[in-house]
Amino acid sequence: MALLRRYGPQRWWPGRSAYEIAVGAILTQHTAWTNAALAIAALRSRRLLDPTRLAAVSVDELAPIIRSAGTYRLKARRVHDFTVWLLERFGGRWERLRREPLASLRRELLDVPGLGPETVDAILLYAAGRPVFVADAYARRVLARHRFIGPRAGYEETRAFVEAHLPSDPALFNEFHALLVAVGKSHCRTAPRCEACPVRVDLRGRRPAT
Repeated sequence: MALLRRYGPQRWWPGRSAYEIAVGAILTQHTAWTNAALAIAALRSRRLLDPTRLAAVSVDELAPIIRSAGTYRLKARRVHDFTVWLLERFGGRWERLRREPLASLRRELLDVPGLGPETVDAILLYAAGRPVFVADAYARRVLARHRFIGPRAGYEETRAFVEAHLPSDPALFNEFHALLVAVGKSHCRTAPRCEACPVRVDLRGRRPAT
């Protein structure tokens, strides 16, 4: 695969536990990962990357700890709500969550306040190891410009397309999504930089869709 040859294994998602990865998926909403990583480090230094310990902290106490992640009061509420859900539904145990039927589990997570499809799917794929594709803006842009999906394809349409055309393998979805992000950042930007792009040949001489 051209992307893998160019960028190598991406080893996503960084985290020392499934819970830490899930919290990171929430904290990185609408901000750079470097900002979320600072908030994760602040939580770790206070030994709060544990569901029981974090749930015992009020949202008002949690907010300033994760200030670096931006919109920190809102994200504190979201992290807290997710943590309470994890404890009430599964006792904080990820092995129980991993055995839950995927479709119903995804619906439940989407009902947690503040968790949209992209965050939910990142939690399911990267923290829980479930076969769900994260169809974020980078993935949609690359796939649309290479004519795999329509230029106006939304999140759910793109996710369904990828899941229908690739083996249902979380390791594959993990690496594919991470590589699409890599090429999206380096070449397939809002203004495309097609020169030297490792998948330029796939355009077969056609101008990329914008």
